[in-house]
Amino acid sequence: MAAGAAQAHWRRAVRGPLHASTVPRGRCCPAPAPQCCSPSPSPQSPCGLRPRLGGGLPPSVSGAAMGKRVAVVLAGCGVFDGSEIHEASAVLVHLSRGGAEVKIFAPNIEQRDVVDHLKGSPADEKRNVLVESARLARGNIQDLADLKVGEFDAVIFPGGFGVAKNLCSWAVDGKNCTINEHVNSTLQAFHTAKKPIGLCCISPVLAAKVFPGCEVTVGQDKNIDGRFPDAETASAIAELGCSSA
Repeated sequence: MAAGAAQAHWRRAVRGPLHASTVPRGRCCPAPAPQCCSPSPSPQSPCGLRPRLGGGLPPSVSGAAMGKRVAVVLAGCGVFDGSEIHEASAVLVHLSRGGAEVKIFAPNIEQRDVVDHLKGSPADEKRNVLVESARLARGNIQDLADLKVGEFDAVIFPGGFGVAKNLCSWAVDGKNCTINEHVNSTLQAFHTAKKPIGLCCISPVLAAKVFPGCEVTVGQDKNIDGRFPDAETASAIAELGCSSA
């Protein structure tokens, strides 16, 4: 996807209303090579962190998460320029219900841009990703540069446009994007250690760039009947040699 097309795609996403149908689904997955992003696990999976709607966590999931140490990486605060608040909250709630020990991280960098979420337009100001993420973490957060893979059993990246703007440059550069150095080293370290990597919403683009040839979930590459609005993203991922479900 050319940079111009990528920019237009993300501008449409920022200007338009946010509906469940417009947000690509991510997955929580084990990370052994070569498929660093294999399909979402069953309750019996070693990852064992997927919630089940309606009745809370099944015993097998709760048991698998109990006592696990999970790092959650945020990208700011707010769907259009940071982490999607509902996704981040849902991740934290279900990890807590499962008995996991959670620590939250974010890169200590300036945001690519700031969006006025009331008007849906850019704001002429600067914000720091770590400082903004601290809103969601109630201040209990650490610089991503300090994350040590040996201290955790899994890592999860909630979605939100901040992933594509702050954790990488996908929002403007598409498949030619660059990944933040600490995001890249974190993904590489968990993959090498064969520890689960969870990727929500648009976050699978991180894996597509870092692990060429992996399988991720962002929907289909054709927007059939308007059901796959992120078809351009799926197409760009395919150009990186990755498959998308």
